[in-house]
Amino acid sequence: MNVDDVVAEKIAAARRRIEAAKARRAALNAARQRGLAHRHAAKLRRQASVGPTDGTVGDTLSPTNDTTEETP
Repeated sequence: MNVDDVVAEKIAAARRRIEAAKARRAALNAARQRGLAHRHAAKLRRQASVGPTDGTVGDTLSPTNDTTEETP
């Protein structure tokens, strides 16, 4: 084996390690995104089941003041 073969083998090994690290990061990121989506959905379900927290009963959205309507 000459020096060029050794260097080529080290470069190939480094490329394999880089690709494996990229695949690991992609898998972890996909799992993280699924977990965040699940967590967000659970939070929305909890908020919908609890209702408003300001002591009022009714819609969770406050009425808007629409100034475009004319008052009689």
